[in-house]
Amino acid sequence: MKGPRGMSPEAAEALAIQALSFLAEDSERLTRFFSVTGLDPAGIREASTAPGFLAGVLAYIASDEALATEFIAAASCSPDDIFRAHTALGGQPWEREIP
Repeated sequence: MKGPRGMSPEAAEALAIQALSFLAEDSERLTRFFSVTGLDPAGIREASTAPGFLAGVLAYIASDEALATEFIAAASCSPDDIFRAHTALGGQPWEREIP
């Protein structure tokens, strides 16, 4: 069954796992993720089973425009895909500011 705005939970989970892999591919990105979230390599496995973790990974990616742009290019997805996946995983919908 598709979640809000048409993304299934399975597709949302796959995109979030891809986002986590994207962070792990680069030591600077991963170090910053750990610093901002308070996680560490030993605790990430346990954290990854917590409800909301994958939505949090997507929120982290979306919170940094440069990082989001890099991920969007690497994952061949759109900004809307990140927003829909975040919501499908139980994250609170974001209010977008449109200039």
